[in-house]
Amino acid sequence: ASSGLGEHFARVLAGVGARVVLAARRTDRIEALADELPDALAVTVDITDENGPQTLIDTTVAHYGRLDVLVNNAGIARVVPAVDDDLEGFLHEMAVDLVAPYELARRAARWWMAEEHPGVVVNLGSVLGAGAGGRLRVPGYAAAKGGLHNLTRELAVEWARKGIRVNALAPAWVETEMNSDDMFHTDSGRAYVSAGTPMGRGGLAHELDGALLLLASDAGSYLTGHVLYVDGGWTAV
Repeated sequence: ASSGLGEHFARVLAGVGARVVLAARRTDRIEALADELPDALAVTVDITDENGPQTLIDTTVAHYGRLDVLVNNAGIARVVPAVDDDLEGFLHEMAVDLVAPYELARRAARWWMAEEHPGVVVNLGSVLGAGAGGRLRVPGYAAAKGGLHNLTRELAVEWARKGIRVNALAPAWVETEMNSDDMFHTDSGRAYVSAGTPMGRGGLAHELDGALLLLASDAGSYLTGHVLYVDGGWTAV
């Protein structure tokens, strides 16, 4: 939650009264954000470390006495053709984009089940989890997000009768720290986004707010196992 959509989502959730836990490796940024938000907690953690996910869950419960919603939004993306890729980089993408959300979700679910407490998981997917990147070469990212989408469905089915909902919010091109330079501030990037999006433009962060709040709140109480695309029509083509 130190930047990009993670920071934005934290502000949105805090704005409707949630007490948010900000997790990242960059201590200074999450502590600065926590100072701006009411009753927020900053936790410095690497979610790819073996003990990172459990540390985050335990710290949250110890501080607030409860855990209601987990938003899995950490992510990285490398643009590299498959034939030029290296296994170390590919596996690191898997660790951040797929394995860490799985570890966080299942450890949160263990607590919810033990406490007989309802819970919600919102995974951050992507339109690139539904199809190839076109001229982009993102084999690791596409594979991880495709896996995350189906993991969302699997966990939703496994945990539905335990009162745990699992969904994914899958944006198309929304400007963030990760994609800003390449996709929004070059002629080729803007042309790629515009050509593939029926609405003819990239999205704005606030255009994800309604979907996030639907999935995270009781407004979506009968919604589980769903990948909600907020993409300007990208996946309709």
